[in-house]
Amino acid sequence: MATEATATATATATTETAMTKRKPVFTKVDQLKPGTSGHTLTVKVVSSDTVLQKGRSASQHLWQTRISECLVGDETGSIVFTARNDQVDIMKPGSTVILRNAKIDMFKGRMRLAVDKWGRVEVTEPAIFEVNDGNNISVVEYELVNVAEKE
Repeated sequence: MATEATATATATATTETAMTKRKPVFTKVDQLKPGTSGHTLTVKVVSSDTVLQKGRSASQHLWQTRISECLVGDETGSIVFTARNDQVDIMKPGSTVILRNAKIDMFKGRMRLAVDKWGRVEVTEPAIFEVNDGNNISVVEYELVNVAEKE
């Protein structure tokens, strides 16, 4: 009987700690580095350009692929965000969005911000900051360097 009570108490304590969510740590654009992931950012959309649109737009039942490159940023800098499918509708110039679980993809040696199926893009209240267009970290070209091992 004592072991059942202990097991129930342990299960209850585990459930309570699992239900407690930790607060997100927001990252600024100038802190983003190549190959990193799990970022949560609040950014403003500066511009949005459709890059690819495949499929038939006449029927809503058919599979459709849309990709748009959006310039987003905060007061520390700006970066190109690759929006896919439903994200394209959310990324309207002038809107403020929260990007959850964002990652940095490399495209032609340059950083691109993206949110895959494990992340989320949400519209939020308009931010009071002005986007720093002068520090666009997407224009910096990175090169993969192999380091020789010492013997």
